[in-house]
Amino acid sequence: METEKLTLEYTLLCDDVRIEMGNKISLMGIFQNIMVEKLPVSLIKFAVINHWRGEGNHRTEIRILSPDKNNLVVTSQPTTIELAPGGFTDNVSFFVNVVFPDAGTYWIQTVANEVVLDELPLIVTDQANLTALQHAEEISETVN
Repeated sequence: METEKLTLEYTLLCDDVRIEMGNKISLMGIFQNIMVEKLPVSLIKFAVINHWRGEGNHRTEIRILSPDKNNLVVTSQPTTIELAPGGFTDNVSFFVNVVFPDAGTYWIQTVANEVVLDELPLIVTDQANLTALQHAEEISETVN
């Protein structure tokens, strides 16, 4: 399986995905960060959407890693995508009841044919950490 014949165009995170008439996909609640009142937080459901371009058969998966990248929070089931020459496809991976125990930058890894093609940061924070971060920025702005 050649990863050179596969390009990851983009990755999106959202609350839910629906398949509509005409095989169109509808994305609900696109997000980049997770901000909650208090940690830990358990997300009941969310999706990672990858838009691929290329050709051939490829095996893909999504991994979510802890901020230090040493621990796997969750991984998707491997999926095989098939692309005709010059083709494109969307691959949706659903995650259910994922716990983010601490504030920090988690990493969404997109893997194809056992190769990490992309890492997307996912900042998870709660009110206490957000207040501390804003306070640090205020001090930084005062010093400058």
